[in-house]
Amino acid sequence: MKTMTKKTAVVALAGVMAAGMLTGCGEKALDGTKTVATVDGAEIPLGMLSLSVREGQAQAEAMYKSFMGGSDYSIWGTEAEKGKTYGEQAVEQALKDIELMCILKEKAADYDVKITEDDEKAIADAAAAFMSANTEDTLKTLAVTEDQVKTYLELETYKSRMHDPIIADVDKNVSDEEAQQSSFNYVSISTSDLSDDEIKQKKEDAQKILDGLNADPDGDFSEIAKSVDDSYTVLSGSFDTNEDAAEEDSDDEDETTASSGNYPDEVMKVLRTLKDGEVGPDVIETDSSYYVVRLDKVNDEDATATKKESIISTRENELYTETTDKWMDEADIKVEKKVLKTLKVTDNHKFTIQTAAEDTTDETAEVTETPEVTEEADATETPEVTEAADATETPAVTESPAYSTDTSLEVKDGDTVNIDYVGKIDDVAFDGGSTDGNGTDLVIGSGSYIDNFEEQLIGAHPGDKVEVTVTFPDDYQATDLAGKEAVFDVTVNGIYEK
Repeated sequence: MKTMTKKTAVVALAGVMAAGMLTGCGEKALDGTKTVATVDGAEIPLGMLSLSVREGQAQAEAMYKSFMGGSDYSIWGTEAEKGKTYGEQAVEQALKDIELMCILKEKAADYDVKITEDDEKAIADAAAAFMSANTEDTLKTLAVTEDQVKTYLELETYKSRMHDPIIADVDKNVSDEEAQQSSFNYVSISTSDLSDDEIKQKKEDAQKILDGLNADPDGDFSEIAKSVDDSYTVLSGSFDTNEDAAEEDSDDEDETTASSGNYPDEVMKVLRTLKDGEVGPDVIETDSSYYVVRLDKVNDEDATATKKESIISTRENELYTETTDKWMDEADIKVEKKVLKTLKVTDNHKFTIQTAAEDTTDETAEVTETPEVTEEADATETPEVTEAADATETPAVTESPAYSTDTSLEVKDGDTVNIDYVGKIDDVAFDGGSTDGNGTDLVIGSGSYIDNFEEQLIGAHPGDKVEVTVTFPDDYQATDLAGKEAVFDVTVNGIYEK
């Protein structure tokens, strides 16, 4: 029997849902007492699902608003896949999350995972605070009861605590030979969809950058590139030093990923001939780009340590997913589709999260702030979701990322990535321009972020640090940012594999 480390804290989401205020309505009243699904006989009430969906909706819209400003944007009605909108997809995903939480609670005794008396008290206090902070109209909109809030927080707590015991037996031994990484910097200049004259000009630009590096091999690569064209961005990357390890990585991936996700063979062939600090002798030409490269370190200890963590994280994610997927397949799950369809996520019924005045001081709480959930009724009917919603729908509380940190993967148009960033104007960080290290998901090509922010991440790899330069629109809602150029120091944490 597996044993988990004892914790006295309630899962962090207890704080997120501890207080809130919703105003307005705009949707037909829900009957939260109806059963929307059963899992091995355990009933899931619609009110509990409503709570989860609205919390996820609020988080998605907060991310979207931080870059777009205002409330005049469309998210939830855009078609996602198989004829479903992102709003419908968000509801269905939230239900699957709760179904899994029910199963995790059911399996908890096998892993010696328990809810303590202190936990029960903290959960009850959080639920009571949530109910007292909301008006009668608010609770009617959510269609949730205090008991449902408590049950939801209890399930979230089980979910959080079950993760580590499930992956406890993962092999964490990774050899240096398997993980050793070499690091390099490079400029990638795309030649896709260009005329012959434009391609010729791009090659001349690449040669100018290479000439500048050869003249000063230790010089500032970024300044050299931008002196040729301010749009050129220098990226940093790493690759498996051991070619056998690189081949094994490719073997572990499906054919499509292996052929499109690695650095081009032409680039790798040159990089493997270089020593520390050396510049590639020629402009490297591929089917779709020109590359100029400089090897940083043949043996990059920091990148190797990150690779080891990535290998272990991948093993953990695979075990967790295999285990929980098996449990889901074996469970007796019945969904009441007519009830499910009554819960809708639309653009004329928006939600936001605001920080409340008081802090949580109870030792059993993991968070110190109590965000408020606020609903915004939109008087106009706007078309509904952009792809940004896909990256943030109903975030799950886990202790390990679901994205891949495999450095052989490359960001492409349409990928969902997890990033951190710090935005600066005149080298000074501005309010609201940072993820504070918490990470956020983004669909490349969705148009979620301003200007050409997303395009500048294409070609980057997990672990890469990318300098993204954008200009805020003149009519941007935050007047202190309107019309100004900002530089974002972006870290690509990982890529969600399809």
